[in-house]
Amino acid sequence: MTDSLTPRTRVDKWLWHARFFKSRTLAAKLAGSGKLRVNREIVRKPGATVTPGDVLTFAKGRDIRVIEIVALGERRGPASEAQTLYRDLSPLQPKIKTPPAVDQPRGAGRPTKEQRRTIDRLRGRSG
Repeated sequence: MTDSLTPRTRVDKWLWHARFFKSRTLAAKLAGSGKLRVNREIVRKPGATVTPGDVLTFAKGRDIRVIEIVALGERRGPASEAQTLYRDLSPLQPKIKTPPAVDQPRGAGRPTKEQRRTIDRLRGRSG
């Protein structure tokens, strides 16, 4: 339990300040969804308070983010300032390799206009 002298802020506000979400509304939706944990406890209210030293766990895209709060911040500043508010404890995610783009030879996909006309002539259709 924290005493009354420890600085606290709402978890949705902190997530927005730290630039994990583009809007405070999106941060509040995550906090209200029950998919956010603060110190391993599930949070169901955007108004839940956090303090420096708390650890947040949540899904962001395909990654699971584990973040330790270092500072609370007073405003939503530039990204360089936002990165000083937390320490990333997330386990390294394996990089998913995308297959290289395949160059198809001309005509390998849909027939060209010339090829379509030839096909139509062979089938006895007049164009």
